Amino acid sequence: MRFYRRQLLRTLSFAFGSSFILGRNQLGLVAQTATPPKVSPPAAGAVATGAEMEKVTGIGGLFFRAHDPKALGSWYQQHLGISLNGESVWQQEAGPTSFTPFPETSNYFGDAQKVWMVNFRVRDLDKMAAQLRTAGIEVKVDPKSYPYGRFARLHDPEGNPIELWQPAGPNAPH
Repeated sequence: MRFYRRQLLRTLSFAFGSSFILGRNQLGLVAQTATPPKVSPPAAGAVATGAEMEKVTGIGGLFFRAHDPKALGSWYQQHLGISLNGESVWQQEAGPTSFTPFPETSNYFGDAQKVWMVNFRVRDLDKMAAQLRTAGIEVKVDPKSYPYGRFARLHDPEGNPIELWQPAGPNAPH
């Protein structure tokens, strides 16, 4: 079982060290400041030890079902440059990552049947959009520029929503 888990981690972790979506105002705050998020007080009945809470250090993988995992993995590798099984685990560049649950009724992801969306940071949104369009992939670039960056939307071959984000500001990847 241990080998299977390791293989699964290596195969599917390619799709996650990216940004989850925060609300537009929250994302701007995260992208522009180095302020750590506020931690909620302990729940009633929780044991207070006086020690700082242990926290996760990042996202180790995104695991999702696919109709054709091999073809979908190849699509992510070919068009977005994400390493797959048999290669080294995908190493992402440092940068902000948001983790935001949305209401079940949100239409932010597009199709109401989709329960997740991946947001990938990019260095140059226009170049990435052009590269994807050249490959015949429809990309919708948001014409608005926000204080925290620019965005574009596309879908993988199985219809999963993907958001591309080019962070703005002095600390943005170049």
